[in-house]
Order: sequence, then C-alpha cells, then structure tokens
Amino acid sequence: MSYKITGFETYDLRFPTSQHLDGSDAMNPDPDYSAAYVVLHTDSHELSGYGMTFTIGRGNELCIAAIQALARLLIGQSLHQLMAQPVLLYRKLTGDSQLRWVGPEKGVIHLAAAAVINAVWDLWARAQNKPVWRLICDMSPAEFAACVDFRYLSDALTQSQAIELLQRHEQSKSQRVQELLSEGYPSYTTSAGWLGYSDEALRGKCQDLKARGWTHFKIKVGRDLQDDLRRCQVLRAEMGPDAHMMVDANQVWDVPQAIEWISQLAKFDPWFVEEPTNPDDILGHREISQAIAPIRVASGEMCHNRIMFKQYLACGAMQVCQLDSCRLGGVNEVLAVMLLAARFGVPVCPHAGGVGLCEYVQHLSMIDYVCVSATQVDRVAEYSDHLHEYVCEPVVMKNGRYMPPQDSGYSVKFTDSAIHQFSFQ
Repeated sequence: MSYKITGFETYDLRFPTSQHLDGSDAMNPDPDYSAAYVVLHTDSHELSGYGMTFTIGRGNELCIAAIQALARLLIGQSLHQLMAQPVLLYRKLTGDSQLRWVGPEKGVIHLAAAAVINAVWDLWARAQNKPVWRLICDMSPAEFAACVDFRYLSDALTQSQAIELLQRHEQSKSQRVQELLSEGYPSYTTSAGWLGYSDEALRGKCQDLKARGWTHFKIKVGRDLQDDLRRCQVLRAEMGPDAHMMVDANQVWDVPQAIEWISQLAKFDPWFVEEPTNPDDILGHREISQAIAPIRVASGEMCHNRIMFKQYLACGAMQVCQLDSCRLGGVNEVLAVMLLAARFGVPVCPHAGGVGLCEYVQHLSMIDYVCVSATQVDRVAEYSDHLHEYVCEPVVMKNGRYMPPQDSGYSVKFTDSAIHQFSFQ
C-alpha cells in the first residue's frame, strides 16, 4: 500500500530535570530536558510516524514553529515516492528555497529538519514492519549510499568510494546482526557524573551503574579546577583503575585554558576529553588535540552538519566522532557522517545525553557496526539513565549494553501520559 501523509501534530514536551540537576554541566547548569515532538498522520488510521528533536527548555517553542513550517511541505506526499530515493527527502526538507535562508543546514531550522526527517524514517520503518536499524542494515551498499547527500563532500568522499567502503563488510553483515541480537552494543554512561551532583550522589550512582555492568563513565568538568580534581578522584576511586573515564567540558574553555586544564586532569587517565572549546572552532580543536595527545578529543554533539564534520575529520581535530541524532539533519545526514568517519579512521561514539536520544542512538550505533565500521573497538554509545519510562518502546540494557530494538520504527513514540503530563503551556 502506498500511504499518503495527510497531516501532522506537534507537542512541546518539557521534563523538569533541573529540579534534581540531572543533565547539569558547566555550560548548562539547569537544563529541563525537552522534546519538540511531531506525529505525521497518513490516510491509514493504523499508521503514523513519530519524530523529535532535543532541547533543554526555553527555545523548544522555536523548534516547534520550525517543525510546523517544514512538516507542511509533506502534506499530500506519498511515502513510497518520498523514500524511493531517500536523499530527495533530505534535500526537500533542508533545501527549500525560502526556508533555507534561515539555515542553511544549521540552527533551529536544522533541528526541526531532524525531527521531521526522522519521523518519515520512523513511518517508513513502521510500514515495512522493521526497526530502523534493521531497515538500513538490510540495504545493499548502493541503497545505503543513495540515502546520502554527497554535495559538498565529494572532495573527501564520493558516492562510489562510499559504496566501495560498504562493500568491504557486506558479506559478514549477518554475523554481526546475530552478535548484536545475542550480546548487544557497548555503551558508556554519564548518569553518575552530572556537574550538580554531590560527591555522595556521584559515589552512589557510580556504584549502582558499575554493579549493572558499566565499565565506561563520563564526568562533567569545567566550572572549577579544584572541584574537578576532587570529583575526578572520587569517580576514579569508585570506577577502579581498569575502567574508562571520559571528561566533558561542554565548550566552556578557551584554547590555552583547555590545554592547561586538561594537563591537570591527565593524572586520572581520561580516555577522551569532550568538547574542550567552542564547537565552531575547528582549528582550536586541532590545536588542543595536538597538545594533549595521547588523550583524545571528542566532539560533534553541537556540530551543525556533515560539512563541518568533514573539516573536523580531515584536519585531525577530533579523534572521537560524537554525532548527534537530532543536531544533524536526521538519518540521512547521520549516515553521511558515519561514512566520513570511516573514511578517516575515526571511531563513532554517538552523543545521547537527553530524552529520546538513547532510543534514537541505539539504532545508529548498530547501523555503524553492521554496515560501516564492522568493529566495536574504541566504540561505545552514550547512555543516560533518565526518562525512558515516557516512551512506548524504551531502550533495553543488559550488562551496560544496548540490546537491539525489535519493534518497528525509530523508538521515539511518547506515551499518552507523557504528552498529558509534560506538554508545555
């Protein structure tokens, strides 16, 4: 059946995480995890598509307005026609001749494009009765590459080179699918390390997460050096010497300050330092990377688009690629960044510190493993232990690993109670 998109609804959902300082960091001390949520309706009462983009409170209404502007472009469109050439969906929603002026491919309009594009992918996967990760893993290399807009990337990666990269691992995909179904995909957790937590809370949460199977822990830093030194000491003591520690400054440092601060934290053996300076400062990230090696620089949570990732990766400014499922323009652009990261030999460890993001990211890391990288070496997806009860198909974790979603779609359909309780007025 060829379903037609007939309308949409939007919801401004805001969860009061600032009350307990969940999600707090040096740049964002009091976030209220929020979702600009869209439901695409079709001419079948049994089939709708669900998508969202993530914010931390004020400004969520701007994303709602942008989603409404973009979703109107889909009314009357056939799902089959939209997804016959998936790259055209991306170009339609990021290249509108008038809306493009308020981008292009960045900011509020691009966050909104992510919500709408992801909703179409969710709709398509539901129509195929598959989870998004299986839908894409079942594609041939040529079909996978056909989802990607290679415009502005061809100096680093062409479509034919992408197909060749994907063909290297094509014959062994089924083995990795079975491995995921049995063992899941590894994660790291930020749930013990929010900046607003007391030392006692940090200890207790680390102990709990360690008992549940986690071996990779991230802690927020950057507000006060002496405070960071104490808190990192607490976390390292609870983690043990063999666990992986990551530190996240959330962009607060200037370049020289970052280099000096990280040198003070180096004694705790951090595996990577995340967002040590402004996310637009690609050359600054490169300078920091060179100065703090072998500690790695991780970035990408706030990276606008595939063109910025191309520059980061090509000049050696990031050693860990932290793409975000909502900052980028939906599934299509995420696939582009995965291919770029593979082209430059940089591991993908997606960002997922927010409501709905873990549900999205589990699909993305599984696609990367099965189709693109074919390895889990130095690869972990972020996990945050918050608000999963408000989605209909929450993540399933086992021994600190994401177990593959089995339900059709992209896993971000919110419950009726979440909509009733947390819709912002």
